[in-house]
Amino acid sequence: MTQGRSERAILLAPRGRDAAIAASVLAEAGIVAEPCTSIPALIERLREGAGFVLVTEEELLTADASPLFSWIENQDEWSDLPFILLTKRGGGLERNPASARFLGLLGNVTFLERPFHPTTLVSLAQSALRGRRRQYDACARLQELHEGAARYRTLFESIDAGFCIIEMIFDDHGHAIDYRFVEVNPAFIRQTGLADALDRRVRELIPDHDEHWFETYGRVALSGEAVRFENAATALNRWYDVYAFRVGDPAAMRVAVLFNDISSRRLMEEELRDLTESLAQRIETATKEREVALAQLHEAQKLETLGQLTGGVAHDFNNLLTPITGVLDLLSRRYGGDPREARLIGGALESAERAKTLVQRLLGFARRQSLQTRPVDMSSLLDGMRDLVASSVGSSVEFRVRCDQDLPPALADPNQLELAILNLCVNARDAMPKGGVLTIAATSAAIGSGEVPQMKPGVYIRLSVIDTGIGMDEATLSRAVEPFYSTKDVGKGTGLGLSMVHGLTSQLGGGFRLTSAPREGTRVDMWLPVAAEAAVRPRFTVADEPVRSSQRLSILLVDDEQLVRSATAEMLRELGHTVFEARSGSDALSQLPSLALDIVVTDYKMPRMDGAALAERVRELRPSLPLLLITGYTGGSEITPDLPRLDKPFRRADLADAIERVVDPRSNVVALQRR
Repeated sequence: MTQGRSERAILLAPRGRDAAIAASVLAEAGIVAEPCTSIPALIERLREGAGFVLVTEEELLTADASPLFSWIENQDEWSDLPFILLTKRGGGLERNPASARFLGLLGNVTFLERPFHPTTLVSLAQSALRGRRRQYDACARLQELHEGAARYRTLFESIDAGFCIIEMIFDDHGHAIDYRFVEVNPAFIRQTGLADALDRRVRELIPDHDEHWFETYGRVALSGEAVRFENAATALNRWYDVYAFRVGDPAAMRVAVLFNDISSRRLMEEELRDLTESLAQRIETATKEREVALAQLHEAQKLETLGQLTGGVAHDFNNLLTPITGVLDLLSRRYGGDPREARLIGGALESAERAKTLVQRLLGFARRQSLQTRPVDMSSLLDGMRDLVASSVGSSVEFRVRCDQDLPPALADPNQLELAILNLCVNARDAMPKGGVLTIAATSAAIGSGEVPQMKPGVYIRLSVIDTGIGMDEATLSRAVEPFYSTKDVGKGTGLGLSMVHGLTSQLGGGFRLTSAPREGTRVDMWLPVAAEAAVRPRFTVADEPVRSSQRLSILLVDDEQLVRSATAEMLRELGHTVFEARSGSDALSQLPSLALDIVVTDYKMPRMDGAALAERVRELRPSLPLLLITGYTGGSEITPDLPRLDKPFRRADLADAIERVVDPRSNVVALQRR
């Protein structure tokens, strides 16, 4: 409402000249007066605002005044609208008893008898306006109080800090013995977990609440001195940052508490303190771990370097073995009729074959061979390793081998499997410093569902390496297969042995189990899948029947090693083929246009242009010309996979079989499998 309307006089005197006279008198006094003709019109104007109302007695008696009385009864709590009632006789109750009825209905009413003196009317009007202005002031203050209360309630409800007002309860000696929650906000519930705290005592809610909270709040209620502190609420398992101050009448003993849950911060501080206290120990531990990691890295780098060196040496060694094996093979055919010479040449051939096997083991150690699975006769494999294992574990260890009769072949890479067995035997030797018994056992085993983790049910070959050494405790056993984990001194082990064995069995589709106990030895079980085909035993015979090709071929032989090239060419010529020799890839390409060839046989590792690059050029020039790659480096990962390959060293029969398969893919010639 506007100020003009809030202080205007509304005149309800539709009969006679009362309204005109009153309006004129009030206007001279500076009071705005607006006449109206009916009670509904009066009520409409009252809704817009008024300072007071001047109404005649006869209008209230003759018209339906109930809407006005209803408005008066329902006016705002701050409002008590002044009325000046014009009467015909007697202004007081003693002279006009009927006015008592209007006193009860109008409430704040002053009686003015007609005819009235202008001064009296102005005096009554000004008095009514003063009272009305006081009501307006009360309204403003009440509104401010309501707005303040709303702001307080909004803040009270929305702040993140917990807030409550508590009423202290003291005993006869002035000691705080309990307190009751008078108000709590939502954050209080979140930070304490006390959802039903309002109007309840603390000892009822938290029987074992810490006494220091009662003492602290009691001092605040008595002294009025605000306090700020951090402390633990043990019963709630929390820490709080608290600000407490007295509110309201001191006699009411009420304390407002504003607090935040700082349990997470306190936990971090405690962890930081613990960390600080143990910093020196942690630094020492970290330093040791770094030294171990550097040692492991050094071992890994050393192993990688050793692997590269071993791969190179094995390649050169295969090149040396190739002419030796080839010449011995030729000699065995020319002089094999004499028993003594046959025995000597046969021994040399067997040594060459053993040297070939040794090279394969070196390549397996260097991890320069891809996993090449085939049926493996476990009895033959273990027999072939007897001497190697016996020499590796030493004379103080009793070595035993047990292998079931009629054991089916295992599907495995024999070179990788030999390396795994050798690793386990060396570990067993180190676990028996004072000697003991080392047993390798191969048996057939049926595995049920869930019996061995990550293994499918079925029949497997179980290969076990068992020692009677010092064994391992649970902590060591739980980490034994981790890469680089080792209990040996630096330089005495890489920590890769068991992890390599575990990885091999997983790659083969088998299983692995390690069992051990202190002073009870260690047992390693490897489950290998059974092969669908029979294993082919190695052959070291000398008196092989002469091998003849089904056709005479024209062959271009490429090898940068003269000894290897000469020995290979001699074997090819003895097979009945025509051989043209080239000492490099470029030499072969220069001869290629002038030769009518049936096949190109090329070495892989050659300077400037290796065998794979040469094969690519040959295919560009003569796409239909067959190619055979011979290599002393049996890794296979770097060689073009679609090229037929023959590994060095090889004998004449191996060479004949390989060429026959390349030239005539429909041939039923079966390659001679050797270890």
